[in-house]
Amino acid sequence: MSLTDLGVAAIKMLPPEAAHTATIRLLKARLGVPINPPAAHATLAVTLPKSGLSLNSPVGLAAGFDKNCDVPTAMAKYGFGFVECGTVTPRPQPGNPKPRLFRLTEDRAVINRMGFNNEGLDNFVSNLQAYTGSVPLGANVGANKDSEDRVADYVRGVEAVAPHADYITINISSPNTPGLRGLQDKASLEALLTACGAAERNGKPVFLKVAPDLDAEAIADICGVVRGPGAWLSGLIVSNTTLARPDSLQCADKDQAGGLSGAPLMDPSTDVLAAFARELNGAFDLIGAGGIASGADAYRKIRAGAHAVQFYSAMVYEGPGLAEQINKDLVHLLQADGFKSLAEAVGKDL
Repeated sequence: MSLTDLGVAAIKMLPPEAAHTATIRLLKARLGVPINPPAAHATLAVTLPKSGLSLNSPVGLAAGFDKNCDVPTAMAKYGFGFVECGTVTPRPQPGNPKPRLFRLTEDRAVINRMGFNNEGLDNFVSNLQAYTGSVPLGANVGANKDSEDRVADYVRGVEAVAPHADYITINISSPNTPGLRGLQDKASLEALLTACGAAERNGKPVFLKVAPDLDAEAIADICGVVRGPGAWLSGLIVSNTTLARPDSLQCADKDQAGGLSGAPLMDPSTDVLAAFARELNGAFDLIGAGGIASGADAYRKIRAGAHAVQFYSAMVYEGPGLAEQINKDLVHLLQADGFKSLAEAVGKDL
């Protein structure tokens, strides 16, 4: 019996952050966690071309759910092909004042201004070392809010997690740490990637996570840096949450400050993903994130150039069992279009 069966509806009756805390506690206690993961679907097996990451499913758990790497072994049992934990900062920090997490139920969306709340690198690395799951585990690193040298924070994070994670994500796209997105500017990004490239000596795949709020010039600049000082990167994760507030939003909390995720992010994040895919033309691995809530959503990201995908916000409404449902839907969609493997579908809509 899974966590979905035991109480997703009951957990949703709690305030959003309390519900999240309760979920992590249940998972840590192994309550409702499947004994074995679902059987793998051969059609979905994929090896990301540049990083070499081998996945039994392209459907991953995005960062933000398990900030402290408390429950990756449990989450690996739900059908995810890979699990990403974090964002972790070098020093523990409490994050922004509460309330800072809001369900937009009518919009199937979430707004958060958590602010990289986490217990710090030492705790995170200890949890990384305890992982016993069977799918690749990623570590998402960031900078402390009050850091005097954010590049040094990222270097420290990369160096600490590299020996223990299967891949690393450099998160410069959260809107909830003031000034952090400025690291996406050309000169700042060059300095960051040069420093991190010199620090990463373990040969682990490294991804850069970018925002959806990028215009064509910013996308071109980022791609230029990735091809130059960032050529050592494996790829990009596109994208994080958005500061935009679409006119379609209905919920009373729609104007809360923070990053918007969930269904309203699907279209804009997929457009930005496709723009990166066209610009990079297969030279880097792309992981599509933002708005995924179904197999059709995941398939659309793949056809827009994603080699793999991630989701988190949809679990707020559907529970972790959604991962396996997306896997099943993807198999049917691939078969319906005559694809014998997932790799054949990557970028077909470009």
